[in-house]
Amino acid sequence: MKRPRLEQYLMELILLALCVVFALTAPGFMRTRNLLNVMRNVALQGMIAFSMTAVIISGEIDLSVGSAVAFAGVIMAWLTQWFTSFGLPLAVGIPIAVILTLVASSVVGWTIAYMRNAFSVPTFITSLAYLTMLSGFANLITGGFPITSFPRWFNTLGGGSFLSVPVPALFLIVVFAAFEFIMNHTSFGRSIYAVGGNAEAARLNGINVKRVKYVLLSLTGCLAGVTGILVASQIMAGTPTVGRGWELQIISAVIIGGASLAGGAGRIRGTLIGIFFLGVIINGMTLLNISQYWQLVVRGALILIAILINNLRGLTGATRT
Repeated sequence: MKRPRLEQYLMELILLALCVVFALTAPGFMRTRNLLNVMRNVALQGMIAFSMTAVIISGEIDLSVGSAVAFAGVIMAWLTQWFTSFGLPLAVGIPIAVILTLVASSVVGWTIAYMRNAFSVPTFITSLAYLTMLSGFANLITGGFPITSFPRWFNTLGGGSFLSVPVPALFLIVVFAAFEFIMNHTSFGRSIYAVGGNAEAARLNGINVKRVKYVLLSLTGCLAGVTGILVASQIMAGTPTVGRGWELQIISAVIIGGASLAGGAGRIRGTLIGIFFLGVIINGMTLLNISQYWQLVVRGALILIAILINNLRGLTGATRT
């Protein structure tokens, strides 16, 4: 049995070094409240990132997740207004909002998985089109303005804590455990790696390639819907601009974690490191009062460096461990 090489944990070491630097330079970085805030913030994108990891491993990509987050939050706010007028409980609206987002994401998944070959439309363009459409629907429903109709208790979902742990972080842990198990201990997980490695070979071995991709893309949209509800709960509003640009940050976290855009390689644990890598950078620079514009420059540079390191060390070519 081979011993794990130090380079396999290079991103973990870089993350640890970043934490040490910010602990020494950023006031309040190591305070419990701040660390819990980091967990709360990374959890919102992290849940989608785990599913996006599986999508990218399968050789696909979904750029519509940011708009799906906004769409779900807006639908939740609209349902709250409608339910309130009829005296119905808000709790019924939560699964309805998730189901509607799942329906929308199923259309995205079906188009990409089943219609791609028929019309020769790249996945990038298809998901970009749905990004625009979902954003448009969110703005049509709200008229471009936030809908603030939630009762006070609703804030518990996105802004509350359980045993001092932020509720979104608990969602993150559950989703991480689920995908870690699926990708490493199930036949479906093995099928995802096979499809991303060589789709034609996977098909010849009896794997339904289209169904695998359809399920993954639908699941990603469903998690975007759950996240959208958590965000709406956190800010107590359904806002059509929420989630803008999230797709690029999520994909960045996945690539930083060692996944290959070519498909067939990646780790759920690596993505966990990737989302905390970005979360710590944002939090640390905010505490240091660094200009938002410089934050964008530094974040972009660090992401590029992390990706180059992964390529040099061969992490992007490593399969699950």
